[in-house]
Amino acid sequence: MCYTNHATSAVIALFFSSCSIAATLKTESKEAWDAYLHEATAAMQARIQPGAHFLWLDEEPGRLEHVRTIGPYIVTVGHIPRHVPSGLIHDWLGAGYIPNVTIADILQVVRDYDHYADVYHPGVIDSKLHSTDGTKDSFFLRFANKTVVAKTALDSEGEATYFRLDEHRWYAFSNTIHITEIDKLGTPAQHALPEDQGTGYIWRLSSITRLEERDGGVYAELEALALSRDIPVAFRAFASPIVRRVSRDSLTTSLHQTKVAIEAKKAGHPVNVSAARP
Repeated sequence: MCYTNHATSAVIALFFSSCSIAATLKTESKEAWDAYLHEATAAMQARIQPGAHFLWLDEEPGRLEHVRTIGPYIVTVGHIPRHVPSGLIHDWLGAGYIPNVTIADILQVVRDYDHYADVYHPGVIDSKLHSTDGTKDSFFLRFANKTVVAKTALDSEGEATYFRLDEHRWYAFSNTIHITEIDKLGTPAQHALPEDQGTGYIWRLSSITRLEERDGGVYAELEALALSRDIPVAFRAFASPIVRRVSRDSLTTSLHQTKVAIEAKKAGHPVNVSAARP
């Protein structure tokens, strides 16, 4: 629900960062990403038209009951990952239900960027709200990637815009404005790489969030989108299942951490990071 996993979808390709040579984001990859993001935005706008389903959960019988009684849905949007010139587009949807809360309760957590490092640890290790005008937030997030052979981070400057459709429904768009890779994290040799250069495990991040308050709680849907470098052909058969598993697990973790933080804040308790891990 948070931009994190909006952004923790960054974990989509973390596994191959340790074995990838340096890369540069190509113009054709950016153009393909922009076109895909335009399609995703248009699809969201279609959901708010008269007669349309605002929630993906409402499109088929049984989905609402599933998230209320069994747990979240985590699914791919279309055929994912989508191969584009010199890159991959990842698009995953997480849908769940949080009982006994309101949309206001959720927004208090997902817009509290100063505490993202507490809620979404260990994926997020630093965070800060730059500014807000009530509907648009500007913020900084640092994502950690600590593997056996390397310690890197992503510094991300992002913007999120929130829309109140009516008293029971909100939606939001979140996008990275800048992403910079930090190499040799936590060592004397730590340094920032030029923008759009590095391992390429994440070049861009975006998300679309939908919230609907009904049935004694809130139905929440988070579509997390990411652009990464391509996986070399020789590794695809091995890597693709790992990418899918890590993507699913990280989105599940994000939804759970958000739920734990909402419940803790509503009860007036500090967030217990260890409890926020499923």
